[in-house]
Amino acid sequence: MINGNDFARMAAAGAEHLHRNAERVNALNVFPVPDGDTGTNMNLTMASGMKELQSKPSPHLGKAVEALSKGLLMGARGNSGVILSQLFRGFARSLAAVEQADAMQLAAALQHGVDLAYKAVVKPVEGTILTVAREAAKHAVQIARRIGSADELMREVHSKAHEALLRTPDQLPVLKQVGVVDSGGQGLVYIYEGFVRALSSDMHAEEPFATEAAMPEDVGMADRFNAARLAAPSGRQASAQSRLSTEDIEFLYDMEFFIDRTRASRTAPSFHEGRFKDALAKDGDSIIIIESDDIIKVHVHSRKPGDVLNQALPYGELIDIRILNMREQHRDLLEGEEELSGHELAPSDALAPAEVLTGGAAPQTVPPEQVHEYAPYGIIAVAMGEGIADILLDNNVDIVLSGGQTMNPSTEDFVKAIEALPAEHIFLLPNNGNIILAAEQAAELSGRSVSVVSTRTVPQGLAAALAFRDEESQERNSELMKRAAESVRSGQITQAVRDTSIDGVAIREGDFIGIQEKAIVVSTADMADACRTLLGSMLEQGGDLITVLTGEDSEDSVTKQIAAWVEAEHPDVELEVLEGGQPLYPYVFAIE
Repeated sequence: MINGNDFARMAAAGAEHLHRNAERVNALNVFPVPDGDTGTNMNLTMASGMKELQSKPSPHLGKAVEALSKGLLMGARGNSGVILSQLFRGFARSLAAVEQADAMQLAAALQHGVDLAYKAVVKPVEGTILTVAREAAKHAVQIARRIGSADELMREVHSKAHEALLRTPDQLPVLKQVGVVDSGGQGLVYIYEGFVRALSSDMHAEEPFATEAAMPEDVGMADRFNAARLAAPSGRQASAQSRLSTEDIEFLYDMEFFIDRTRASRTAPSFHEGRFKDALAKDGDSIIIIESDDIIKVHVHSRKPGDVLNQALPYGELIDIRILNMREQHRDLLEGEEELSGHELAPSDALAPAEVLTGGAAPQTVPPEQVHEYAPYGIIAVAMGEGIADILLDNNVDIVLSGGQTMNPSTEDFVKAIEALPAEHIFLLPNNGNIILAAEQAAELSGRSVSVVSTRTVPQGLAAALAFRDEESQERNSELMKRAAESVRSGQITQAVRDTSIDGVAIREGDFIGIQEKAIVVSTADMADACRTLLGSMLEQGGDLITVLTGEDSEDSVTKQIAAWVEAEHPDVELEVLEGGQPLYPYVFAIE
């Protein structure tokens, strides 16, 4: 049997093994683009889970698994990270009341995790991490009765997961075509392999975190929002906080704590989230309640911290209480800026209004500026590049989270941004297919009225933002934004990171490849030629307007060649060139 300490060692070993092989997982990305990030996303997600587990060690298995699950849930990045968090969320629910588990209980928990993960994905695709997890859990349930120990079961689970991984190319044609296994499934196999390695060593050492020293170096990145800096359009140097008076911070105590329902008195009342929120709202705002089984996470900005704690006490014991005085933090910030006055800030250090964020969601210490009433609507979008951020902000978007292929925002990044936006209803524009699940998970956890418009590219996000209408209903706006996003054709240029062949296109490392939606249509050593071929393919379906977003690696000569080609070959099509500033993709195209 395994207890909480055993599981902590398993999780640490799994996280370490995944971390060591994250780049190998990234390399399995089907497209040979420089930002294949499945390994990075799973690594950061697992690191967030480990940080929470290390902060709440327990010999009780259910509590240890729940701690990991909470960290995974809030730190989840990308589709692979969200699915991983759901696998362990179901695993944790199954073992919530279990102090130590045998093989049968572990098998049942694995199956429960698979069931929950499949529910989280609208259209599950076989030949992915879901398939690997399902086949391993199914095998575990079938053999658990005749397995003598938990470590033997995990060896079987790892072996079956590896077998399932090797079959993924037969289930997903694109994997067979490129000659790789599924990247998310490989990541899960690495985690299971770490579990097996931990269980094959001394199971009952006194220290639950025997492998802590070898934990992922970037475990702290799950808390990047604590040090987030506000990206600056050129020429701006003043921080958003400097435009506030300290006294304008009405709800000055930033509070976060957990209610442990397992330690509530026998006469404790049932927890009703709506009534509890109403009670906190009398003297507070920025309220987030996350209820998970017997633990309730509470976040609130309040005038009366004592009243908040008294409101929570009847429901159970209060743990991990953190209270910050935001006026004090504001004074410290202003003093720091005074010391910098007279010195020009570098672009990377300059501060802008709180609407533009880098590295994730809004810092907890930045309250809405003198806002006493919520606006009817707010929009949060994801993008990389200051130019794209500025365009979005000029077109109905209130907050831009810095992110994209190379660094997907976590679920918690979205939750923090939602918390920071004073609006009755919030629309989320992920602008990347790999971010949609994290956005949907954040919408569910936030407790606010949130709609996710499933935009898969920045051009789709721009179209959706432009389609928004203040005077329309929530439902009508969702329809308008979705329809506008679907009307846009997107394309992008980047450089291949390896030799391969996809859909009959031979690709060499270093080639410029043109991607139309999800298909690679051209690979050539000449960037201008790649742009012309990609645009030609996109224009086969017609179009009246081409929008070009130039990236960090765009070239003026190539941009001029694009304009000349459009004028010569498609004189009736309008061309608009905007500075996007996005990395890795020198050109992003939209056709309407």
